Amino acid sequence: MLYKRTHMCGELRLADEGKNVVLNGWVAKARSLGGLVFVDIRDKTGITQVTFNEDAPEEVLEAAKGLSREYCIGVKGVVKERSSKNPNIPTGDIEVFASDLTVYSTSDTPPIYIKDDDNVNDDLRLKYRYLDLRKHKMQRNLTFRHKIVKCTRDYFDEQGFTEVETPVLIKPTPEGARDYIVPSRVHNGYFYALPQSPQMFKQLLMVGGTDRYVQIAKCFRDEDLRADRQPEFTQIDLEMSFAGVDDVIEVQEGFIKRVMKEVKGVDVVTPFPRLSYDEAMERYGSDKPDTRFGIELIKLNDIFEGCGFELFTKNLAEGGDIRGICVPGGAAEFSRKKIDKLTNEVKHYGAHGLIWIKNDGGAVTSSIGKYFSEEDLKAVLDRCGAENGDAVFIVSGTPKVTYDSLGFLRRRIAGLMGLLDDNQFNFLWVVDFPMFEQDEDGNLKAMHHPFTQPKLDQLDKLDTDILGLKANAYDIVLNGVELGGGSVRIHDKDLQARMFKVLGLTEEECQEKFGFLIEAFKYGAPPHAGLAYGLDRLVMLLLGEKSIREVIAFPKNQNAECPVCEAPAPAGAGQLEELGIELIEE
Repeated sequence: MLYKRTHMCGELRLADEGKNVVLNGWVAKARSLGGLVFVDIRDKTGITQVTFNEDAPEEVLEAAKGLSREYCIGVKGVVKERSSKNPNIPTGDIEVFASDLTVYSTSDTPPIYIKDDDNVNDDLRLKYRYLDLRKHKMQRNLTFRHKIVKCTRDYFDEQGFTEVETPVLIKPTPEGARDYIVPSRVHNGYFYALPQSPQMFKQLLMVGGTDRYVQIAKCFRDEDLRADRQPEFTQIDLEMSFAGVDDVIEVQEGFIKRVMKEVKGVDVVTPFPRLSYDEAMERYGSDKPDTRFGIELIKLNDIFEGCGFELFTKNLAEGGDIRGICVPGGAAEFSRKKIDKLTNEVKHYGAHGLIWIKNDGGAVTSSIGKYFSEEDLKAVLDRCGAENGDAVFIVSGTPKVTYDSLGFLRRRIAGLMGLLDDNQFNFLWVVDFPMFEQDEDGNLKAMHHPFTQPKLDQLDKLDTDILGLKANAYDIVLNGVELGGGSVRIHDKDLQARMFKVLGLTEEECQEKFGFLIEAFKYGAPPHAGLAYGLDRLVMLLLGEKSIREVIAFPKNQNAECPVCEAPAPAGAGQLEELGIELIEE
Protein backbone atom coordinates (compact mmCIF):
# COMPACT_ATOMS: atom_id res chain seq x y z
CA MET A 1 0.00 0.00 0.00
CA LEU A 2 1.35 3.44 -0.94
CA TYR A 3 1.04 6.16 1.68
CA LYS A 4 0.47 9.63 0.20
CA ARG A 5 2.99 11.78 2.07
CA THR A 6 2.09 15.08 3.65
CA HIS A 7 5.61 16.33 4.32
CA MET A 8 9.21 15.73 3.30
CA CYS A 9 11.52 14.32 5.97
CA GLY A 10 13.48 17.54 6.44
CA GLU A 11 10.49 19.89 6.73
CA LEU A 12 8.88 19.33 10.13
CA ARG A 13 9.49 21.84 12.91
CA LEU A 14 8.15 22.56 16.41
CA ALA A 15 5.37 24.64 14.84
CA ASP A 16 4.02 21.38 13.36
CA GLU A 17 3.46 19.82 16.81
CA GLY A 18 0.17 17.93 16.97
CA LYS A 19 -0.16 17.41 13.21
CA ASN A 20 -0.95 14.02 11.76
CA VAL A 21 1.67 13.42 9.08
CA VAL A 22 2.79 10.85 6.53
CA LEU A 23 6.49 10.46 5.68
CA ASN A 24 8.11 8.31 2.98
CA GLY A 25 11.82 7.54 2.73
CA TRP A 26 14.68 5.26 3.67
CA VAL A 27 15.81 4.00 7.06
CA ALA A 28 19.01 5.82 7.94
CA LYS A 29 19.24 4.22 11.38
CA ALA A 30 17.09 1.85 13.47
CA ARG A 31 17.46 1.19 17.22
CA SER A 32 15.25 -1.36 18.96
CA LEU A 33 14.93 -1.24 22.77
CA GLY A 34 12.28 -3.90 23.14
CA GLY A 35 9.05 -1.99 23.62
CA LEU A 36 10.56 1.11 22.06
CA VAL A 37 11.98 1.51 18.53
CA PHE A 38 13.66 4.65 17.16
CA VAL A 39 13.95 5.00 13.40
CA ASP A 40 15.59 7.83 11.50
CA ILE A 41 13.78 8.19 8.17
CA ARG A 42 15.57 10.02 5.37
CA ASP A 43 14.71 11.54 2.01
CA LYS A 44 16.48 14.15 -0.10
CA THR A 45 15.46 16.98 2.23
CA GLY A 46 16.79 15.54 5.50
CA ILE A 47 16.02 13.22 8.42
CA THR A 48 13.20 12.92 10.96
CA GLN A 49 13.22 10.67 14.02
CA VAL A 50 10.22 8.32 14.18
CA THR A 51 9.33 6.64 17.47
CA PHE A 52 7.40 3.37 17.74
CA ASN A 53 6.19 2.59 21.27
CA GLU A 54 3.55 0.46 22.95
CA ASP A 55 0.85 2.98 22.02
CA ALA A 56 1.25 1.81 18.42
CA PRO A 57 -0.68 -1.27 17.26
CA GLU A 58 1.16 -4.44 18.22
CA GLU A 59 1.71 -5.52 14.60
CA VAL A 60 3.18 -2.08 13.78
CA LEU A 61 5.64 -2.23 16.71
CA GLU A 62 6.68 -5.75 15.72
CA ALA A 63 7.22 -4.70 12.11
CA ALA A 64 9.31 -1.73 13.28
CA LYS A 65 11.59 -4.08 15.23
CA GLY A 66 12.50 -5.76 11.94
CA LEU A 67 13.55 -2.56 10.16
CA SER A 68 17.15 -2.20 9.03
CA ARG A 69 19.30 0.33 7.18
CA GLU A 70 18.07 1.43 3.75
CA TYR A 71 14.68 -0.26 3.97
CA CYS A 72 12.26 1.91 1.99
CA ILE A 73 9.25 2.66 4.20
CA GLY A 74 6.18 4.81 4.74
CA VAL A 75 5.10 6.03 8.18
CA LYS A 76 1.93 7.59 9.59
CA GLY A 77 2.01 9.38 12.93
CA VAL A 78 1.68 12.54 14.98
CA VAL A 79 4.34 15.21 15.52
CA LYS A 80 5.48 15.79 19.10
CA GLU A 81 8.19 17.85 20.80
CA ARG A 82 11.29 15.82 21.58
CA SER A 83 12.28 15.58 25.21
CA SER A 84 15.92 15.05 24.17
CA LYS A 85 16.55 17.45 21.30
CA ASN A 86 19.17 17.05 18.59
CA PRO A 87 20.69 20.45 17.67
CA ASN A 88 22.67 18.92 14.79
CA ILE A 89 19.69 18.53 12.44
CA PRO A 90 16.94 21.02 11.48
CA THR A 91 14.21 18.59 12.63
CA GLY A 92 15.94 17.98 15.96
CA ASP A 93 13.21 19.62 18.07
CA ILE A 94 10.51 17.12 17.09
CA GLU A 95 9.83 13.45 16.49
CA VAL A 96 6.94 11.57 14.92
CA PHE A 97 5.15 9.00 17.07
CA ALA A 98 4.10 6.30 14.60
CA SER A 99 0.65 4.77 14.36
CA ASP A 100 1.16 2.83 11.14
CA LEU A 101 4.03 1.52 9.00
CA THR A 102 4.40 0.03 5.54
CA VAL A 103 7.59 -1.49 4.13
CA TYR A 104 7.81 -0.76 0.43
CA SER A 105 10.99 -2.80 -0.01
CA THR A 106 13.72 -4.34 2.10
CA SER A 107 17.45 -3.83 1.57
CA ASP A 108 20.55 -5.96 1.73
CA THR A 109 23.36 -4.56 3.85
CA PRO A 110 24.61 -1.68 1.68
CA PRO A 111 28.25 -1.81 0.52
CA ILE A 112 28.78 1.85 1.52
CA TYR A 113 27.54 3.96 4.41
CA ILE A 114 24.96 6.55 3.42
CA LYS A 115 26.48 9.53 5.22
CA ASP A 116 28.50 12.50 4.03
CA ASP A 117 31.64 11.78 6.06
CA ASP A 118 31.95 8.07 5.24
CA ASN A 119 35.42 8.48 3.58
CA VAL A 120 34.61 5.59 1.28
CA ASN A 121 36.88 4.79 -1.67
CA ASP A 122 35.92 6.78 -4.79
CA ASP A 123 35.72 3.64 -6.92
CA LEU A 124 33.12 2.18 -4.57
CA ARG A 125 31.20 5.46 -4.49
CA LEU A 126 30.98 5.51 -8.28
CA LYS A 127 30.13 1.79 -8.58
CA TYR A 128 27.23 2.20 -6.16
CA ARG A 129 26.40 5.74 -7.22
CA TYR A 130 22.66 5.17 -6.78
CA LEU A 131 23.38 4.66 -3.06
CA ASP A 132 25.91 7.48 -2.93
CA LEU A 133 23.25 9.81 -4.32
CA ARG A 134 21.11 9.27 -1.22
CA LYS A 135 23.63 11.27 0.80
CA HIS A 136 22.53 14.73 1.86
CA LYS A 137 25.56 16.33 0.19
CA MET A 138 24.90 14.73 -3.17
CA GLN A 139 21.22 15.67 -3.13
CA ARG A 140 22.20 19.21 -2.13
CA ASN A 141 24.66 19.36 -5.04
CA LEU A 142 22.13 18.10 -7.60
CA THR A 143 19.50 20.53 -6.34
CA PHE A 144 22.00 23.40 -6.48
CA ARG A 145 22.86 22.47 -10.06
CA HIS A 146 19.17 22.37 -10.94
CA LYS A 147 18.70 25.87 -9.54
CA ILE A 148 21.57 27.23 -11.64
CA VAL A 149 20.10 25.63 -14.78
CA LYS A 150 16.67 27.09 -13.99
CA CYS A 151 18.18 30.51 -13.33
CA THR A 152 20.07 30.24 -16.64
CA ARG A 153 16.94 29.52 -18.63
CA ASP A 154 14.95 32.26 -16.89
CA TYR A 155 17.64 34.93 -17.35
CA PHE A 156 18.42 34.28 -21.00
CA ASP A 157 14.73 34.01 -21.84
CA GLU A 158 14.25 37.48 -20.35
CA GLN A 159 17.19 38.72 -22.45
CA GLY A 160 15.57 37.57 -25.71
CA PHE A 161 17.53 34.33 -26.22
CA THR A 162 15.92 31.29 -27.85
CA GLU A 163 16.90 27.84 -26.59
CA VAL A 164 17.72 25.61 -29.56
CA GLU A 165 18.99 22.04 -29.54
CA THR A 166 21.82 21.32 -31.97
CA PRO A 167 22.72 17.87 -33.41
CA VAL A 168 24.64 15.30 -31.39
CA LEU A 169 25.60 13.14 -34.39
CA ILE A 170 27.82 15.39 -36.51
CA LYS A 171 30.78 15.33 -38.85
CA PRO A 172 34.27 14.97 -37.30
CA THR A 173 35.97 18.39 -37.15
CA PRO A 174 39.30 19.52 -35.66
CA GLU A 175 38.60 21.33 -32.38
CA GLY A 176 41.68 20.61 -30.30
CA ALA A 177 40.85 17.22 -28.77
CA ARG A 178 40.08 13.75 -30.08
CA ASP A 179 36.50 13.08 -31.19
CA TYR A 180 34.32 10.26 -29.96
CA ILE A 181 33.44 8.42 -33.18
CA VAL A 182 30.10 6.68 -33.89
CA PRO A 183 29.93 4.25 -36.86
CA SER A 184 26.97 4.47 -39.23
CA ARG A 185 25.07 1.26 -40.05
CA VAL A 186 23.20 2.89 -42.94
CA HIS A 187 26.35 4.36 -44.52
CA ASN A 188 28.81 1.52 -44.11
CA GLY A 189 32.37 2.70 -43.53
CA TYR A 190 31.27 6.23 -42.59
CA PHE A 191 31.28 7.74 -39.11
CA TYR A 192 29.62 10.42 -37.04
CA ALA A 193 31.41 12.32 -34.29
CA LEU A 194 29.93 13.42 -30.98
CA PRO A 195 30.25 17.24 -30.73
CA GLN A 196 33.11 18.75 -28.74
CA SER A 197 30.96 21.90 -28.78
CA PRO A 198 28.04 23.21 -30.87
CA GLN A 199 30.37 25.85 -32.36
CA MET A 200 29.58 25.65 -36.07
CA PHE A 201 25.89 24.96 -35.60
CA LYS A 202 25.39 27.98 -33.37
CA GLN A 203 27.11 30.10 -36.01
CA LEU A 204 24.71 28.64 -38.57
CA LEU A 205 21.84 29.64 -36.28
CA MET A 206 23.11 33.22 -36.50
CA VAL A 207 23.17 32.96 -40.30
CA GLY A 208 19.64 31.57 -39.99
CA GLY A 209 18.39 34.66 -38.18
CA THR A 210 17.92 33.21 -34.68
CA ASP A 211 19.62 36.39 -33.38
CA ARG A 212 20.19 35.19 -29.80
CA TYR A 213 20.70 31.48 -29.11
CA VAL A 214 21.28 29.59 -25.85
CA GLN A 215 21.52 25.90 -25.04
CA ILE A 216 22.34 23.66 -22.09
CA ALA A 217 24.52 21.54 -24.35
CA LYS A 218 26.09 18.12 -23.89
CA CYS A 219 29.66 18.02 -25.23
CA PHE A 220 32.16 15.20 -25.64
CA ARG A 221 35.95 15.15 -25.74
CA ASP A 222 38.20 12.11 -25.76
CA GLU A 223 41.03 13.49 -23.62
CA ASP A 224 42.93 12.65 -20.45
CA LEU A 225 40.86 13.21 -17.32
CA ARG A 226 41.47 15.35 -14.25
CA ALA A 227 39.45 16.82 -11.38
CA ASP A 228 37.62 19.38 -13.55
CA ARG A 229 37.39 17.34 -16.76
CA GLN A 230 35.07 14.54 -17.91
CA PRO A 231 34.68 12.82 -21.31
CA GLU A 232 31.10 14.12 -21.41
CA PHE A 233 30.33 17.49 -19.90
CA THR A 234 27.75 20.26 -20.07
CA GLN A 235 28.07 23.77 -21.42
CA ILE A 236 25.90 26.83 -21.10
CA ASP A 237 26.36 27.76 -24.75
CA LEU A 238 25.23 31.02 -26.35
CA GLU A 239 25.62 33.22 -29.39
CA MET A 240 24.49 36.76 -30.27
CA SER A 241 24.06 38.45 -33.65
CA PHE A 242 25.14 42.04 -34.30
CA ALA A 243 27.23 41.94 -31.12
CA GLY A 244 30.79 42.76 -30.17
CA VAL A 245 32.99 42.09 -27.15
CA ASP A 246 31.32 44.63 -24.87
CA ASP A 247 27.82 43.40 -25.75
CA VAL A 248 28.65 39.81 -24.82
CA ILE A 249 30.41 40.82 -21.60
CA GLU A 250 27.53 43.05 -20.49
CA VAL A 251 24.97 40.25 -20.90
CA GLN A 252 27.22 37.71 -19.17
CA GLU A 253 27.95 39.92 -16.19
CA GLY A 254 24.21 40.30 -15.73
CA PHE A 255 23.88 36.52 -15.85
CA ILE A 256 26.61 35.92 -13.25
CA LYS A 257 25.19 38.64 -11.01
CA ARG A 258 21.76 36.98 -11.21
CA VAL A 259 23.10 33.48 -10.50
CA MET A 260 25.18 34.63 -7.54
CA LYS A 261 22.26 36.49 -5.98
CA GLU A 262 19.51 33.94 -6.60
CA VAL A 263 21.41 30.71 -6.02
CA LYS A 264 24.25 31.72 -3.73
CA GLY A 265 22.77 34.74 -1.94
CA VAL A 266 25.88 36.80 -2.76
CA ASP A 267 25.96 40.28 -4.31
CA VAL A 268 28.82 40.69 -6.78
CA VAL A 269 29.95 44.04 -8.10
CA THR A 270 29.89 44.64 -11.84
CA PRO A 271 31.53 45.43 -14.14
CA PHE A 272 34.19 42.79 -13.48
CA PRO A 273 37.86 43.78 -13.84
CA ARG A 274 39.40 43.21 -17.27
CA LEU A 275 42.99 42.14 -17.80
CA SER A 276 44.65 41.81 -21.16
CA TYR A 277 46.24 38.44 -21.80
CA ASP A 278 49.68 40.07 -21.71
CA GLU A 279 49.02 41.75 -18.36
CA ALA A 280 47.62 38.56 -16.84
CA MET A 281 50.73 36.62 -17.84
CA GLU A 282 53.13 39.34 -16.69
CA ARG A 283 51.50 39.76 -13.29
CA TYR A 284 50.24 36.28 -12.51
CA GLY A 285 51.93 33.85 -14.92
CA SER A 286 48.53 32.56 -15.96
CA ASP A 287 45.73 33.45 -18.37
CA LYS A 288 43.27 32.42 -15.64
CA PRO A 289 44.68 34.28 -12.62
CA ASP A 290 43.48 33.88 -9.06
CA THR A 291 43.29 37.41 -7.61
CA ARG A 292 42.11 36.54 -4.10
CA PHE A 293 45.69 37.17 -2.95
CA GLY A 294 48.72 39.12 -4.14
CA ILE A 295 52.09 37.40 -4.74
CA GLU A 296 52.55 38.78 -8.26
CA LEU A 297 55.44 38.02 -10.61
CA ILE A 298 58.37 40.45 -10.75
CA LYS A 299 60.74 40.55 -13.73
CA LEU A 300 64.42 40.50 -12.69
CA ASN A 301 66.26 40.35 -16.02
CA ASP A 302 67.97 43.74 -15.68
CA ILE A 303 69.24 43.00 -12.17
CA PHE A 304 70.93 39.77 -13.20
CA GLU A 305 72.13 40.87 -16.65
CA GLY A 306 75.91 40.50 -16.80
CA CYS A 307 76.04 39.02 -13.28
CA GLY A 308 78.47 36.24 -14.26
CA PHE A 309 76.25 33.48 -12.84
CA GLU A 310 76.25 31.02 -15.74
CA LEU A 311 72.71 29.74 -15.26
CA PHE A 312 71.35 33.28 -15.52
CA THR A 313 73.63 34.70 -18.21
CA LYS A 314 73.15 31.71 -20.52
CA ASN A 315 69.38 31.86 -20.14
CA LEU A 316 69.23 35.60 -20.79
CA ALA A 317 71.51 35.28 -23.83
CA GLU A 318 69.05 32.75 -25.27
CA GLY A 319 66.09 35.11 -24.83
CA GLY A 320 64.89 33.67 -21.54
CA ASP A 321 63.46 35.37 -18.46
CA ILE A 322 64.22 35.53 -14.76
CA ARG A 323 61.21 36.23 -12.57
CA GLY A 324 60.41 36.01 -8.90
CA ILE A 325 57.53 36.16 -6.41
CA CYS A 326 57.62 37.59 -2.92
CA VAL A 327 55.87 35.54 -0.24
CA PRO A 328 54.96 37.55 2.90
CA GLY A 329 55.96 35.57 5.99
CA GLY A 330 57.62 32.99 3.77
CA ALA A 331 61.00 33.00 5.56
CA ALA A 332 59.66 31.13 8.57
CA GLU A 333 56.92 29.26 6.73
CA PHE A 334 59.13 27.47 4.20
CA SER A 335 61.87 25.26 5.57
CA ARG A 336 64.49 23.67 3.34
CA LYS A 337 62.40 20.49 3.26
CA LYS A 338 59.28 22.35 2.13
CA ILE A 339 61.25 24.25 -0.49
CA ASP A 340 62.68 20.98 -1.84
CA LYS A 341 59.12 19.70 -2.27
CA LEU A 342 58.10 22.87 -4.10
CA THR A 343 61.20 22.55 -6.29
CA ASN A 344 60.16 19.06 -7.39
CA GLU A 345 56.67 20.32 -8.18
CA VAL A 346 57.80 23.24 -10.39
CA LYS A 347 60.00 20.85 -12.36
CA HIS A 348 56.78 19.47 -13.86
CA TYR A 349 56.42 22.87 -15.55
CA GLY A 350 59.90 22.77 -17.09
CA ALA A 351 61.86 24.62 -14.40
CA HIS A 352 65.36 23.28 -13.74
CA GLY A 353 65.18 24.38 -10.13
CA LEU A 354 63.79 26.89 -7.66
CA ILE A 355 66.02 29.64 -6.24
CA TRP A 356 65.16 31.25 -2.93
CA ILE A 357 66.21 34.31 -0.96
CA LYS A 358 65.05 34.94 2.60
CA ASN A 359 65.01 38.16 4.59
CA ASP A 360 64.94 36.66 8.07
CA GLY A 361 65.36 39.10 10.92
CA GLY A 362 67.59 41.33 8.80
CA ALA A 363 69.85 38.43 7.82
CA VAL A 364 69.80 37.58 4.13
CA THR A 365 70.23 33.92 3.18
CA SER A 366 69.89 32.31 -0.22
CA SER A 367 70.37 29.13 -2.21
CA ILE A 368 72.68 31.20 -4.49
CA GLY A 369 74.38 33.07 -1.64
CA LYS A 370 77.87 31.86 -2.59
CA TYR A 371 77.53 33.39 -6.06
CA PHE A 372 76.22 36.83 -5.02
CA SER A 373 77.04 39.43 -2.41
CA GLU A 374 74.54 40.33 0.27
CA GLU A 375 74.18 43.71 -1.43
CA ASP A 376 73.18 42.01 -4.71
CA LEU A 377 70.66 39.83 -2.93
CA LYS A 378 69.18 42.82 -1.09
CA ALA A 379 68.71 44.52 -4.46
CA VAL A 380 66.54 41.57 -5.52
CA LEU A 381 64.59 41.71 -2.25
CA ASP A 382 64.03 45.43 -2.72
CA ARG A 383 62.81 44.97 -6.31
CA CYS A 384 60.34 42.35 -5.09
CA GLY A 385 59.16 44.50 -2.17
CA ALA A 386 60.31 41.93 0.38
CA GLU A 387 60.19 42.99 4.02
CA ASN A 388 61.56 41.38 7.15
CA GLY A 389 60.31 37.78 7.38
CA ASP A 390 59.53 37.47 3.67
CA ALA A 391 60.91 35.02 1.12
CA VAL A 392 61.48 35.43 -2.60
CA PHE A 393 61.31 32.46 -5.01
CA ILE A 394 62.96 32.77 -8.43
CA VAL A 395 62.71 30.75 -11.65
CA SER A 396 65.03 31.16 -14.64
CA GLY A 397 64.02 29.73 -18.01
CA THR A 398 62.13 30.44 -21.19
CA PRO A 399 59.25 32.91 -20.78
CA LYS A 400 56.79 30.00 -20.93
CA VAL A 401 58.66 28.08 -18.23
CA THR A 402 58.85 31.08 -15.88
CA TYR A 403 55.18 31.91 -16.41
CA ASP A 404 53.96 28.33 -15.97
CA SER A 405 56.22 27.57 -13.00
CA LEU A 406 55.56 30.74 -11.01
CA GLY A 407 51.89 30.80 -12.03
CA PHE A 408 51.55 27.38 -10.45
CA LEU A 409 53.79 28.22 -7.50
CA ARG A 410 51.97 31.38 -6.38
CA ARG A 411 48.67 29.51 -6.14
CA ARG A 412 50.27 26.46 -4.53
CA ILE A 413 51.88 28.63 -1.87
CA ALA A 414 48.61 30.50 -1.30
CA GLY A 415 46.89 27.18 -0.67
CA LEU A 416 49.58 26.06 1.78
CA MET A 417 49.34 29.38 3.65
CA GLY A 418 45.54 29.39 3.87
CA LEU A 419 45.04 32.35 1.54
CA LEU A 420 42.38 30.72 -0.64
CA ASP A 421 38.97 31.68 0.74
CA ASP A 422 36.19 29.62 -0.87
CA ASN A 423 33.67 32.26 0.24
CA GLN A 424 35.42 34.97 -1.78
CA PHE A 425 34.40 35.17 -5.44
CA ASN A 426 36.79 37.13 -7.64
CA PHE A 427 35.40 37.24 -11.17
CA LEU A 428 37.40 38.84 -13.95
CA TRP A 429 37.76 38.90 -17.73
CA VAL A 430 40.93 38.11 -19.63
CA VAL A 431 40.77 39.76 -23.06
CA ASP A 432 42.91 40.36 -26.14
CA PHE A 433 44.35 36.86 -26.45
CA PRO A 434 46.93 36.11 -29.15
CA MET A 435 45.29 34.95 -32.35
CA PHE A 436 47.88 32.24 -32.94
CA GLU A 437 50.35 30.17 -30.97
CA GLN A 438 52.97 27.58 -31.87
CA ASP A 439 52.84 23.95 -30.86
CA GLU A 440 55.86 22.00 -29.64
CA ASP A 441 56.94 21.37 -33.24
CA GLY A 442 56.75 25.06 -34.14
CA ASN A 443 53.56 24.71 -36.18
CA LEU A 444 51.08 27.57 -36.11
CA LYS A 445 47.63 26.93 -34.61
CA ALA A 446 44.68 29.05 -33.50
CA MET A 447 44.79 29.73 -29.76
CA HIS A 448 40.98 29.50 -29.48
CA HIS A 449 39.61 28.16 -32.77
CA PRO A 450 39.93 29.11 -36.45
CA PHE A 451 36.59 30.98 -36.47
CA THR A 452 37.83 33.62 -34.00
CA GLN A 453 38.02 37.13 -35.40
CA PRO A 454 41.44 38.81 -35.21
CA LYS A 455 41.73 42.47 -34.27
CA LEU A 456 40.74 44.06 -37.57
CA ASP A 457 43.10 47.02 -37.08
CA GLN A 458 46.05 44.61 -36.75
CA LEU A 459 45.62 42.55 -39.92
CA ASP A 460 48.93 43.87 -41.25
CA LYS A 461 50.61 41.66 -38.63
CA LEU A 462 49.58 38.61 -40.65
CA ASP A 463 52.54 39.46 -42.89
CA THR A 464 54.93 41.07 -40.37
CA ASP A 465 54.36 39.76 -36.80
CA ILE A 466 51.86 36.93 -36.90
CA LEU A 467 52.41 35.83 -33.27
CA GLY A 468 51.81 39.44 -32.20
CA LEU A 469 48.34 39.52 -33.77
CA LYS A 470 45.60 39.75 -31.12
CA ALA A 471 42.13 38.24 -31.27
CA ASN A 472 38.73 39.52 -30.20
CA ALA A 473 38.63 36.68 -27.67
CA TYR A 474 37.77 36.71 -23.98
CA ASP A 475 37.62 34.30 -21.03
CA ILE A 476 35.69 34.70 -17.81
CA VAL A 477 37.68 33.53 -14.77
CA LEU A 478 36.66 32.78 -11.19
CA ASN A 479 39.29 32.25 -8.50
CA GLY A 480 41.91 30.91 -10.88
CA VAL A 481 39.59 28.71 -12.92
CA GLU A 482 38.37 29.44 -16.43
CA LEU A 483 34.56 29.38 -16.26
CA GLY A 484 34.00 30.05 -19.90
CA GLY A 485 35.46 31.47 -23.05
CA GLY A 486 34.33 33.02 -26.27
CA SER A 487 35.06 35.42 -29.06
CA VAL A 488 33.77 37.56 -31.82
CA ARG A 489 33.49 35.24 -34.83
CA ILE A 490 34.68 35.81 -38.35
CA HIS A 491 31.62 36.50 -40.51
CA ASP A 492 33.45 37.62 -43.65
CA LYS A 493 34.06 34.65 -45.96
CA ASP A 494 37.23 36.17 -47.44
CA LEU A 495 38.80 36.78 -44.03
CA GLN A 496 37.83 33.25 -42.96
CA ALA A 497 39.52 31.85 -46.06
CA ARG A 498 42.63 33.88 -45.24
CA MET A 499 42.72 32.49 -41.68
CA PHE A 500 42.45 28.92 -42.98
CA LYS A 501 45.30 29.60 -45.38
CA VAL A 502 47.51 30.97 -42.57
CA LEU A 503 46.85 27.74 -40.63
CA GLY A 504 48.13 25.75 -43.60
CA LEU A 505 44.79 24.33 -44.71
CA THR A 506 44.39 23.73 -48.43
CA GLU A 507 41.15 24.67 -50.17
CA GLU A 508 40.29 20.98 -50.41
CA GLU A 509 40.85 20.49 -46.66
CA CYS A 510 38.70 23.54 -45.87
CA GLN A 511 35.87 22.19 -47.97
CA GLU A 512 36.17 18.75 -46.43
CA LYS A 513 36.20 20.00 -42.84
CA PHE A 514 34.14 23.20 -42.93
CA GLY A 515 32.45 23.22 -46.32
CA PHE A 516 28.92 23.67 -45.01
CA LEU A 517 29.93 26.71 -42.89
CA ILE A 518 31.86 28.28 -45.77
CA GLU A 519 28.83 27.76 -48.01
CA ALA A 520 26.52 29.38 -45.45
CA PHE A 521 28.73 32.46 -45.22
CA LYS A 522 28.03 33.16 -48.90
CA TYR A 523 24.47 34.16 -48.03
CA GLY A 524 24.70 37.19 -45.78
CA ALA A 525 26.25 36.17 -42.44
CA PRO A 526 25.67 38.76 -39.68
CA PRO A 527 28.42 39.91 -37.32
CA HIS A 528 28.15 37.61 -34.30
CA ALA A 529 29.87 36.69 -31.07
CA GLY A 530 29.37 34.18 -28.31
CA LEU A 531 30.62 32.36 -25.28
CA ALA A 532 30.30 28.99 -23.55
CA TYR A 533 30.47 28.29 -19.82
CA GLY A 534 31.45 25.00 -18.26
CA LEU A 535 28.29 24.33 -16.22
CA ASP A 536 29.95 21.55 -14.22
CA ARG A 537 32.87 23.81 -13.27
CA LEU A 538 30.56 26.67 -12.31
CA VAL A 539 28.53 24.44 -9.99
CA MET A 540 31.71 22.88 -8.56
CA LEU A 541 33.28 26.24 -7.72
CA LEU A 542 30.17 27.80 -6.19
CA LEU A 543 29.74 24.72 -3.97
CA GLY A 544 33.42 24.68 -2.96
CA GLU A 545 33.89 21.15 -4.30
CA LYS A 546 37.27 19.97 -5.61
CA SER A 547 36.05 17.75 -8.45
CA ILE A 548 33.26 18.01 -11.01
CA ARG A 549 32.41 14.37 -10.24
CA GLU A 550 30.74 15.74 -7.09
CA VAL A 551 28.22 17.71 -9.15
CA ILE A 552 27.44 15.14 -11.88
CA ALA A 553 24.89 12.42 -11.15
CA PHE A 554 26.68 9.56 -12.92
CA PRO A 555 30.26 10.61 -13.75
CA LYS A 556 33.00 8.58 -15.36
CA ASN A 557 36.05 7.48 -13.37
CA GLN A 558 39.70 8.32 -14.13
CA ASN A 559 39.73 5.63 -16.84
CA ALA A 560 36.70 7.18 -18.61
CA GLU A 561 34.55 4.24 -17.46
CA CYS A 562 31.04 4.26 -16.00
CA PRO A 563 31.32 1.93 -12.99
CA VAL A 564 27.52 1.71 -12.66
CA CYS A 565 26.65 0.34 -16.12
CA GLU A 566 30.22 -0.84 -16.89
CA ALA A 567 30.60 1.21 -20.06
CA PRO A 568 32.45 1.01 -22.36
CA ALA A 569 31.69 -2.63 -23.14
CA PRO A 570 32.42 -4.95 -26.08
CA ALA A 571 29.96 -4.90 -28.96
CA GLY A 572 28.44 -8.15 -30.13
CA ALA A 573 29.77 -9.88 -33.25
CA GLY A 574 26.45 -9.28 -35.01
CA GLN A 575 26.55 -5.55 -34.29
CA LEU A 576 30.11 -5.27 -35.58
CA GLU A 577 29.25 -7.19 -38.74
CA GLU A 578 26.27 -4.89 -39.40
CA LEU A 579 28.58 -1.89 -39.05
CA GLY A 580 31.28 -3.40 -41.22
CA ILE A 581 33.81 -3.27 -38.41
CA GLU A 582 36.47 -5.89 -37.87
CA LEU A 583 38.47 -5.82 -34.64
CA ILE A 584 42.23 -6.30 -34.93
CA GLU A 585 43.68 -8.10 -31.94
CA GLU A 586 46.87 -6.55 -30.59
